[in-house]
Amino acid sequence: MATSSVSRGCFVFKPKDSKKRKIPVAADFFNKGDAISESDRLRFSTYESLWQQMKEETESFQDNLNEKIFDSLLSFIKNSHIHLNSKVNDWSYRMRCSEIPTAAVVLGVNVPDHEMTFQRFSDLVKQSLTPHVVCLHGKECTTVKQVLQKVLMHLLGGIVNDEEAEEEDMHHSTPLSQRRIHCSMASLSGWYKAITQTSGSGSPSKKRKSCAVEKEQAPPIVIIFKDLETFLPEVLQNFITICSNYIQQLPLVLVFGIATSPITIHRMLPHAVSSLLCIELFQSLSCRDHLTTVIDKLVLTTKFPFKLSGKVLQVLIVIFLYHDFSVRNFVKGFQLSLLEHFYSQPLSLLCCSLDEASGRIRNLAHGDCERIRQVPSFMRYVDCQDSEKQIELLTNDQYLKDDVQKLLKDLHIYHENYFPVLKCLHVFTSSLPKYPLGKQIRELYITCLERNIWETEEYSSAFQLLGMMANDELVCLLQKCIDVLKSSKQQKPLIDIRQKFEEFLLKFQKLDDIAPEMHDKEGDENNKTSPEKSLQKKTDLYELQKTLMEMKKSRRSKKLSRFEALRMEVLEFMDKLVRQYLLPPETQPLHEVVYFSGASTIRKHLNATPRTALQTALSKPYNYLQNEALRSEGGTITNTAPDICIVYKLHLECGRLINLYDWLQGMRASLARPAFIAHWAEKSQPLCCGSGVTCRPDQAFVTVVSASEGQDPDKPGKGQVDQVLHARFIRAVSELEFLGFIKPTKQKTDHVARLTWGGF
Repeated sequence: MATSSVSRGCFVFKPKDSKKRKIPVAADFFNKGDAISESDRLRFSTYESLWQQMKEETESFQDNLNEKIFDSLLSFIKNSHIHLNSKVNDWSYRMRCSEIPTAAVVLGVNVPDHEMTFQRFSDLVKQSLTPHVVCLHGKECTTVKQVLQKVLMHLLGGIVNDEEAEEEDMHHSTPLSQRRIHCSMASLSGWYKAITQTSGSGSPSKKRKSCAVEKEQAPPIVIIFKDLETFLPEVLQNFITICSNYIQQLPLVLVFGIATSPITIHRMLPHAVSSLLCIELFQSLSCRDHLTTVIDKLVLTTKFPFKLSGKVLQVLIVIFLYHDFSVRNFVKGFQLSLLEHFYSQPLSLLCCSLDEASGRIRNLAHGDCERIRQVPSFMRYVDCQDSEKQIELLTNDQYLKDDVQKLLKDLHIYHENYFPVLKCLHVFTSSLPKYPLGKQIRELYITCLERNIWETEEYSSAFQLLGMMANDELVCLLQKCIDVLKSSKQQKPLIDIRQKFEEFLLKFQKLDDIAPEMHDKEGDENNKTSPEKSLQKKTDLYELQKTLMEMKKSRRSKKLSRFEALRMEVLEFMDKLVRQYLLPPETQPLHEVVYFSGASTIRKHLNATPRTALQTALSKPYNYLQNEALRSEGGTITNTAPDICIVYKLHLECGRLINLYDWLQGMRASLARPAFIAHWAEKSQPLCCGSGVTCRPDQAFVTVVSASEGQDPDKPGKGQVDQVLHARFIRAVSELEFLGFIKPTKQKTDHVARLTWGGF
């Protein structure tokens, strides 16, 4: 387009009929390549609303779990400088006032959760105590100067100046908050004195009333070291020494976030520095107990319809226990499972409350009904019905919708009965020796999800141990089960179970009253009819054999005591509940609607293996790029593949040292043909290149390719490579070096060393 400007330059001309570009939303990507449908949008909205409910529930109980330690920390900070200007002349008191109040918070090795914990804590401090809160990271504070800069920048909100610009700032008359500030504790002290005097200014009468407590009510300055172990000991020592010189002018409070052990403080700080601190220890909740609460609130509940299969839950727990102990990452993995379920399962639109599901079932299209008929669990359900009902379910959509609505209601009732009975079984088995069914309820839950638990050897051994429990132990277990059932929804099956447990408890209590009398009577009867007394007399072999047989029969037909009979009755009732209510989810029709079973998908995303992914991408680029031009059979690769893929394929067939020139010639030959066989050097022995001269397999390959194209490989000028191809080769080799597959070597200047083995 023309312009009237006489100067040279770059001019932007916007098209006149430009339309606003549509900004895609997340729901537009919630499909598998097809056009977005109303069903996809409904599934995405259901996912968002369900995750929002789970997120709010998670934040709520996490605040409740941290409430105790947060209250203790707030009380410590509030009382740390309450008597800063007291005129008490006690020597020990004055020595304590010369120390810096320090809270050592042991949070555990779940480092990813520390950020969220300290963020919540700093928000609480700002809301209730003081706005002067600074959070420091070890990677950002490698020198004392950087620590001071971070502190001053967070508190003053201005630009911290270096020593060189200090003289220029003294000539300016701008306010303290608007000009550059010298990086020192003296500047911080002056700033704090200025703001406290400003906030205390007012009428003379108010000044006289608040004069005595003005300093006491001055807000403290809280400095949080989020990850104490990552700070350099020298930096920490110098900073604490500097702060101790200003403790009478600045109400400083230090908070140390410790991941390992409180002894870390004494390892990093010598006695001369640690004696400047008044340290109080705070212990947070164990990450394992935190995980138990998360599973109880998100998984073992009917509040949310979404459920995890045993293998998926096992993957998330293994990552938690063997990688980072991070509850935050566990919740993120749970969110990923939720998203993957709604993305991969078209019938997940029914994964909602019963009321919403009823309305959505009535609006199901014929295609959705066909998907329901193809669900494996529903197909097994149809096979168990009579012929007339089978025909109706497979041909009549309205009849199918009515039956699906009933099945989803049965699935909801199944979960309402499942979790209370599971918790009762855990109450019985969690205190057994060696924990045959697991110490944590998550272990028992995974076992129940994967198989019929009553068919396992661990279940049999657990009930054998329960058969040897004492009276007081059983009474305690029954009381715990009654409490569990009271806290669950009061439905008819659960009410009947609770009443049965209460009857057992009442019988055990009555048994304690009549036990002494029954014991005396049984003892007298046993003394009268005991065959062991006959063994005390002299007898022959025949009489001895007869007596032993009678003892054996009496033991077999021995009458159980009232306590043993009652204990056996309790265990039989518990076994009946397990067999009736703890069936695996696979036995329930349409369990695929609410259960996510993609364990391999979750493992691939959360527990990735970078080397395997790199080798797959370089050996089979079609798997990631999904370009039909890159599709090839096993062992071959096309010349349209990225240069790094071609170079990687060639380097797999080389030995410990790779000749760069031969490598370049191999790439040149591969690009000259539509496809080449990658395994062109399987034999380790030298090949004959003609005229009795032996060469390496890569040289033989270049020779064969050139000869097949009708060219003489020994002809002058044929060894020259195009500059563009040369540059592409250099870039590909540099990328391989960056990824760690090769490295330069000093053994030969024109060679590189191979670093990895066992590629695809």
